[in-house]
Amino acid sequence: MSIPVNARVRAVPNFVECLRVAKDFMEQQDVDSAPARFRKLQAGIVKARSLISFAPASGRPARFLDARSGWGQFQAGQARQLARELGMPSLRELVLDRHLMLYAHSDQDVVLLSLRHERQLGYRLPGPSF
Repeated sequence: MSIPVNARVRAVPNFVECLRVAKDFMEQQDVDSAPARFRKLQAGIVKARSLISFAPASGRPARFLDARSGWGQFQAGQARQLARELGMPSLRELVLDRHLMLYAHSDQDVVLLSLRHERQLGYRLPGPSF
């Protein structure tokens, strides 16, 4: 397999909603520092987008896919179903400082699915038809 250069990277609406939720949470935590913290998150996403467009498999395998709890198995099933619907064989996550970004990918395409803070138990995932 050769490393694709400039794989197409796009985001589902759920990813954008996760960004909005993160921004709202930061504002509720501390309205004064929220803009700077959100800009830092945005910069991390831009950097990550560049990286995964060059090498889609650069993130780690999504750890929650091997969950043993009922909830973890349910979330893993949801994520796998989304990846199948998108025609993407692999699910990975990339660590962005204090957040994790979940994405599906093939050799030429990357789809950003969700974003969560490291302290959140699970990803927010859209329903089967997003």
